[in-house]
Amino acid sequence: MPSEAQNIKRVLLTPFWIIAVTFIGLGDTLYLSYYHALGIVPSCAIGGCEIVLSSPYATPFGIISLSYVGLVYYLYMLALGAVLAYDPYGKGTRFAMLAYAAIGLLFSIGFELFQYFVIHALCLYCGLSAATTLLLFILAVWHWRATKQAAQ
Repeated sequence: MPSEAQNIKRVLLTPFWIIAVTFIGLGDTLYLSYYHALGIVPSCAIGGCEIVLSSPYATPFGIISLSYVGLVYYLYMLALGAVLAYDPYGKGTRFAMLAYAAIGLLFSIGFELFQYFVIHALCLYCGLSAATTLLLFILAVWHWRATKQAAQ
């Protein structure tokens, strides 16, 4: 059974894991945003990216690309992770991290289901973003549960 000191170290490391995972999402969405700004659809190993990223659903209402929305999401999660690293026991920050990670996860699940059932293609980059968001949610839950007792 881990000691109290080991638990505290794990809690204090969780925000840094969140920051590290956020950089994966940032890299993914920056890549897609860059190609979208150039007007080029990147190719991928599974072959569905071209279909998904060139579909009209990739830019809802023709206004903004979903890659930009993902970029803003990961930038916000990076900022929350940095604040969480500064104050790992802040109730508001812990709740915000958990809430936004859950919202991101729900949207990711929805986007993946939409790709599969409506567009009939899957995008490797979107799958990477969904996996990153799932990992962020797991880390946020882990941090919330680990700091629940100490924050009260």
